[in-house]
Amino acid sequence: MERKEHWDTVYSTKSENQVSWTQDIPKQSLASIDGFNVPKTAKIIDIGGGNGTLAEHLLKAGYENITVVDISSSAIENTKKRLGSLADKVTWIATDIVNFQPKESYDIWHDRATFHFLTEEKQKAAYLDLVNQFATNYLSIGTFSVEGPIKCSGLPIQQYDKTSMSTFFAENFEVGNCIHEDHTTPFDTVQKFIFCDFERN
Repeated sequence: MERKEHWDTVYSTKSENQVSWTQDIPKQSLASIDGFNVPKTAKIIDIGGGNGTLAEHLLKAGYENITVVDISSSAIENTKKRLGSLADKVTWIATDIVNFQPKESYDIWHDRATFHFLTEEKQKAAYLDLVNQFATNYLSIGTFSVEGPIKCSGLPIQQYDKTSMSTFFAENFEVGNCIHEDHTTPFDTVQKFIFCDFERN
């Protein structure tokens, strides 16, 4: 409950330009998903995207089957209000990812900046179990790189590089392209990310 309370507080008290992860256009995420070359009917899940813009951009690109999971119901409600009637085309699920119980599998599992908040081994194990069971084709994972921050929103994070990320998912997924990205925050600081794409082996 502490994790949920933390994020609900963040999203109920801060605007988009007051949080570091804000992106008007999630260019790397969109490039990864486009690169998988799946049909517009593919099932795409965005982990931790409750306050993000990926779902909106995917809808505008013609994708039809989008699910967003976020620990914060406040984040989800903020985005639903922003999207208006467009929000009805997205499946919204408010839950901590480590407690998520999917009812279906997904062609693309996308995660920008949720995975790196899982610093405990049991949390990582729960996440990996979900991916292995419910991600059928592709992963797109973005985390802080080894040159990035060691904390975000006052919480510790786990940094990754291509080797550590590929090792983590190696049981069922083969790493493909990895891109380093400098994310400029609304405060004009730079956070160093790494985005890696995976295909089920």
